[in-house]
Amino acid sequence: MVITALVGAQPNTWRKPRRDAAERRQRTAPAATLLGEQDQAPAMEPSMREPLLRSSSSAYRTFPKKHDRKLDQAYIKTLRNKRLFLAAFAAVLGNFSAGFSLVYTSPVIPALEKSTNPRLKMTQVESSWFGSMFMLGAAAGGLSSMVLNDSLGRKLSIMVSAVPSALGYLLMGSAQDIWMLLLGRLLTGYAGGVTSASIPVYISEISHPGVRGALGACPQIMAVLGSLFLYALALKLDWRWLAVAGEVPVLVMIVLLYFMPNSPRFLISEGKDEEARQALCWLRGRETDYPRELQQIKESVRKQSGRISCAEIKDPFMYKPIRIAVLMRFLQQLSGVTPILVYLQPIFKRTAVILKPEYDAALVGAVRLVSVLIAAVSMDKAGRKILLFVSAAVMFASNMTLGLYIHFVSPSSTNHTHNGTVAGPETLAAEPSNLLTLIPLVATMFFIMGYAMGWGPITWLLMSEILPLKARGVASGLCVVVSWLTAFGLARCFLPVVEAFGLEVPFLFFAFISVMNLIFTGCCVPETKGRSLEQIESYFRTGRRSFMN
Repeated sequence: MVITALVGAQPNTWRKPRRDAAERRQRTAPAATLLGEQDQAPAMEPSMREPLLRSSSSAYRTFPKKHDRKLDQAYIKTLRNKRLFLAAFAAVLGNFSAGFSLVYTSPVIPALEKSTNPRLKMTQVESSWFGSMFMLGAAAGGLSSMVLNDSLGRKLSIMVSAVPSALGYLLMGSAQDIWMLLLGRLLTGYAGGVTSASIPVYISEISHPGVRGALGACPQIMAVLGSLFLYALALKLDWRWLAVAGEVPVLVMIVLLYFMPNSPRFLISEGKDEEARQALCWLRGRETDYPRELQQIKESVRKQSGRISCAEIKDPFMYKPIRIAVLMRFLQQLSGVTPILVYLQPIFKRTAVILKPEYDAALVGAVRLVSVLIAAVSMDKAGRKILLFVSAAVMFASNMTLGLYIHFVSPSSTNHTHNGTVAGPETLAAEPSNLLTLIPLVATMFFIMGYAMGWGPITWLLMSEILPLKARGVASGLCVVVSWLTAFGLARCFLPVVEAFGLEVPFLFFAFISVMNLIFTGCCVPETKGRSLEQIESYFRTGRRSFMN
């Protein structure tokens, strides 16, 4: 029976593979049917498999195809940029005025410390307030720009800033007491805060990817040019006439901006589609394919229509770019550029540089301008991140060199103040006996060069590129507030720290911050070279790096 059973079971055993396969098909078919009836999971649809299969279907695509990118590149080549450049120039005159007023204290503080008028003669405390009051006003201007940018628009916000700027210069030029100088600095600072939040956004929104990098550096270029212009005029003009000269770019800016269009993106967000079409037509040229770009802008704006809410801030699409922009502006100011520029001549006088402080300041201003021009040319070729790396490395080396020189060589390391003034005793400004005293000048020039090639202009550009449109007005104002409050704290504390611990301590601190800049750039900053604003927004919305490749 056992043998019979075994023999009888053999045919069934031999047929088992075929029967098992049939049974598996029977068990699988109902399951597949059930899944198709109940779930219809998106993962089973062909359109949802396209990112893995690299299909060319448009069911999934949220990003332009290679063919569309070629069309965009061909479109950019057909554009005439003369009117775009004119609009950008009209706007950045506000940065020229801000750069002029920022360093106004550099030649004025030494002059007023030696003033024979007791009502205008400054002590060290008054000098520190005079130097830092601009930043306090700029923080207030950045705060108000959160409302102005979204209510009046970018263009009108820039024009409104001309009123406090002109009034501030008038007060400083006619000052009969210290309070008039301080109030004038506060008003010009307020104007600088509004323009520093509004102008980069305006330029970014009227530009196209082919020139956005170069035009994005224009605010910093014009601010540097304004500073250099003041240094040059200070060699010949009295401090009152310097204030009068500051009125000129403000008046020219108002006249030119009156004839310029508003941002097409802002107009579309306000429901003014026809005005946006006319503005883009004026900027790009009537014979170009601007309607296609207008449609892309409309789609981008409508995805982000309405005001930003507190709940939306929790969305990574919103808070990640805002966090990057705010931290970049914070680290930019912690690098020490503002107190160095504000107190440039007093610093050179304390370190006994071989040339006169006013000529040293003019040289540094010229180097700063050349460096920003280099950054503007190379920004769209080398990329943003590589310039940020180089910039931070140069700033670190410069600050470390200057800090060590002051500690071990400079006579100011053992003499902090004299008669309550920042300049120090006259013996420190005596003619040096060797070329070693060129080190402070060379180190400062390299610091300004490094800053102006990367962390100066690129932080402004990235702020306007990565911030989502829906939060751009509020977030740009927040960036400016953080930036100028940080600058105010540094400028206000710089002189007391120098008096208490020596001039080398601030520069060693700035060197440490430069290392932090290197780390932050490598870990947090995305590369935006050659990317449209819509592509950058898609990257933060999805987190997929393919949007940036």
